[in-house]
Amino acid sequence: MTWNVCGDSASGCPLGSRPADLVRAIPRQVADVRVGGRKVTMDAVFLQDVCSGHVAALRKTSRFKAWSWEFAAYRGSDGAARKCANGQGSFGVAIGSRERLTDVRTTELPSPSAGVRRVMLCGHAAAWHTKLCTARLSGTGWDDDPNGQWRGKQAQKVAEAAGTGRVVFGGDLGEQPESRNLDVLYRDYAECDQGPGTARTGAKTRQDANGTAVEKTDYLFASGPAGISCGVPETPVRSSDHRPVGAVVRFPDYEAVIEAR
Repeated sequence: MTWNVCGDSASGCPLGSRPADLVRAIPRQVADVRVGGRKVTMDAVFLQDVCSGHVAALRKTSRFKAWSWEFAAYRGSDGAARKCANGQGSFGVAIGSRERLTDVRTTELPSPSAGVRRVMLCGHAAAWHTKLCTARLSGTGWDDDPNGQWRGKQAQKVAEAAGTGRVVFGGDLGEQPESRNLDVLYRDYAECDQGPGTARTGAKTRQDANGTAVEKTDYLFASGPAGISCGVPETPVRSSDHRPVGAVVRFPDYEAVIEAR
């Protein structure tokens, strides 16, 4: 499952200033993922716009206590880890996996010098012979990437870092499916909600202030011969300004269920 949890104290983040409530909301959302109308059990979770304090608390919950968790912080224009305004440590992305993660790497993405320096986080789940990755591309705010000129460069770097092996990656890419900035990803990987053939579609994931889904900016891709299908909640998700994407991923010699936002 991939989910932008909107975890900082910022406008539009319902639980950004209530970290304990957000930590309780994440396991509930993970437990209620449906694909094709069927509830499925998640084996991995990709989180964006999450704080390191949230991840530390998730490690202690009953659902995730035995999981492997990794976190990577966004950087500010001064190169230092960006801090959450709610006292929850650093701000960034995270991967949670039911299987142990090894060879964990953080890749810095090309980013505007005056904005947030974005990162991609990857780890290898040896039990599944699969690399798991997550990323959050630059947003459209005035201090980030309003014209999308950096997101194309970032998507290219994401494809390079994900590589050609067996990989599943998800995140908030800040673009709608038809954007040319995502061409490299659709060319090299299969997106779980892209439609038949070469169609680039998918259920809307970003919500407005009323909880109405307005556009798809959240994606889950898999490499090679994987079969992949996914689901997005049809009703508002009140704990974030994004709806999660939950997917079932089947490689030819192994079946795994992956969740990302």
